[in-house]
Amino acid sequence: MFCTAHRGRLVTKSEIAEVCKASENHLAQVINQLGQMGVINTQRGRNGGLELARDPKDIEIGQIFRVMEAPVPVAECFADADSSCPLVEACRLRDALQEAVESFYHRLDGVTLDALVCDNPALTSILAPEPCLRAT
Repeated sequence: MFCTAHRGRLVTKSEIAEVCKASENHLAQVINQLGQMGVINTQRGRNGGLELARDPKDIEIGQIFRVMEAPVPVAECFADADSSCPLVEACRLRDALQEAVESFYHRLDGVTLDALVCDNPALTSILAPEPCLRAT
């Protein structure tokens, strides 16, 4: 969202960390994953930074969440195929939770980065002093 609010220039990890009150170490991991996914481009060096790799209208949030959150199990029994839970063989909650997670992602599939940031003055006033610039 920060990159969208600052289209047309490279932003730095430290800028994002300051505004979002986030750890730079955590951001480094997120930036790495988003770069591998082709969501952002990164440039190393003294004048380096990051920027969106694609138009915000083409970046769907559901796909990002699927990749970023996939390693985090929704419940402990999802964490390990050899779960020590005695209910695994008969548990229907596990299937219901998996369906709920898929519904969550499906709901986010139609949401674009553009829809979250642009024409959202409350957000852009926090992320950037100037209005969001839409790509033409």
